[in-house]
Amino acid sequence: MTQDQNGPVSGERRTLSRRTVLTTVGAVPVAAAAGTLLGATGASAAPATINVSAQRQTIKGYGAMAHAAWIGDLTASQRETAFGTGEGRLGFSILRIPVGESSADFGRDLATAKRAVELGVTVFASPWNPPASMIETFTRGSQTNAKRLRYSSYAAYAQHLNDFTTYMRNNGVPLYSISVQNEPDYAHDWTWWTTTEMVRFLKENAGSISTRVMAPESFQYVKSMSDPILNDAAALANVDIIGAHLYGTSYSNFPYPLFKQKGAGKELWMTEVYYPNSNTNSGDAWPEALDVGEHIHRAMVDAEFQAYVWWYLRRSYGPMREDGQISKRGAMMTHFARFVRPGYVRVDATANPASNVYVSAYRGGDTVVIVAVNKNTSSVSQQFTLSGATASGSVSNWLTDASRTVAPQNALTMSNGSLTVTLPARSIMTFVTSVNGTPPPTTPPPTATPTPTPTPTSGGGTGPRVAYTMNSWGSGFTASIDITNTGTSAINGWTLAFTLPSGQSITSGWNATYSPSSGQVSARNVDYNAAIAPGATINIGFQATTSGSTAEPTAFTLNGVACTVV
Repeated sequence: MTQDQNGPVSGERRTLSRRTVLTTVGAVPVAAAAGTLLGATGASAAPATINVSAQRQTIKGYGAMAHAAWIGDLTASQRETAFGTGEGRLGFSILRIPVGESSADFGRDLATAKRAVELGVTVFASPWNPPASMIETFTRGSQTNAKRLRYSSYAAYAQHLNDFTTYMRNNGVPLYSISVQNEPDYAHDWTWWTTTEMVRFLKENAGSISTRVMAPESFQYVKSMSDPILNDAAALANVDIIGAHLYGTSYSNFPYPLFKQKGAGKELWMTEVYYPNSNTNSGDAWPEALDVGEHIHRAMVDAEFQAYVWWYLRRSYGPMREDGQISKRGAMMTHFARFVRPGYVRVDATANPASNVYVSAYRGGDTVVIVAVNKNTSSVSQQFTLSGATASGSVSNWLTDASRTVAPQNALTMSNGSLTVTLPARSIMTFVTSVNGTPPPTTPPPTATPTPTPTPTSGGGTGPRVAYTMNSWGSGFTASIDITNTGTSAINGWTLAFTLPSGQSITSGWNATYSPSSGQVSARNVDYNAAIAPGATINIGFQATTSGSTAEPTAFTLNGVACTVV
């Protein structure tokens, strides 16, 4: 349908009014932020220690939603702005698209999705409604025409999700994952699911879906929607990603202890939000945009999400304005997205070295990225000190404040792992430097244990599943590899074998030992990830150089067993 780009769109008008109220609950206005804002004169913050040896979650990326049916498709130039990584680009590495309700709708977002894949972007999909033939209406409170999926259609719905996945794959877009339902707990205008229904579908039907499965995508990160999945082993075995939205979610509710307890091998993604509001043209509101910078920081540090995905990619309150230019809110995302690439790992950092100053840090191979947000009304002198690796030399850096937008600054110099900078008033800065030393484990074990002798099995049942995600630039690239045990018993010790295309050579890696660096490569487990439980997924990866080829390995074996490549 044709929509007024400056007005409400289908599926947005009613939702926005409620969400605007909800998001004000979680928002912390600049003028009333926790702590006392610094005055007109600058001040010094406590040193921020970056421990590059203490690694946390693996980052999958940053991105937003394209929804051609509601707001029109991106133009060719807007796709380059969204997914390119050079100056003046957002650097998004994730694209979310809707699942069409019928096969006639499957191709609506194909053009943007295809270009995104060509640029190395991860694409996943979420449905708002099943096909109409599978829906029944019921009374839910005061809503007399509420919609839900008929139980007799569960298998057909799983096939519908498979059909969409197959269509996209056959047209050049291999979906990374597909969700069961967008916001099943806030579905006045789409399809409701109870937790019981969601768990039942996951247990009985999700295993037949041919790509990773995401659930439940609660609109407010309501844990009572995802707790039952984590607490049901059969349902959890058929879920790869716990997805959540953050509309109105307070920072105190960002941590998820149950996921840390039971989500081993699963991913945790934030898959939709706008923050702090959706006011027209608020994408450039300043210093309000700095709230987005803090929100992303909290999502990475407090919640430990692996992905951060905005709602509409191009919208007056989004990262890209209606004219295709990057907004101030988009700049907040760019400070993370362009520099913290998929496969990078968040490392420990002093998260709040001064009132209203927020610091997070990430490592990918020998590259370390530091993002610092200063919400104070004056500049702050901030020292960064690296530990766990040797670092000296040039530090590239970029700045966004009231007058500049992701503007490259003169190179700084780090000496003996120490760097002191002035963070301008109300600003965000990204610093990129190199360190010496092999990346340590993502999740080191509490005690060292001997590496088991690999067993020549896939764990029973079908062969293992491998997903290979490549992100390239110039003469280099990173590769992130997910290995899933699809069998019925644990894999104890493993070796993943594959052949790198000619001209590619591994320079560093994480979560496995790699030998040799080119040709027929064997990636062997390290002591803390030797065992892969049934249904569990582990992530490994490497950084490499290339003489020009960006081809991907076409076949993998795990302990001699051929893997399914998705």
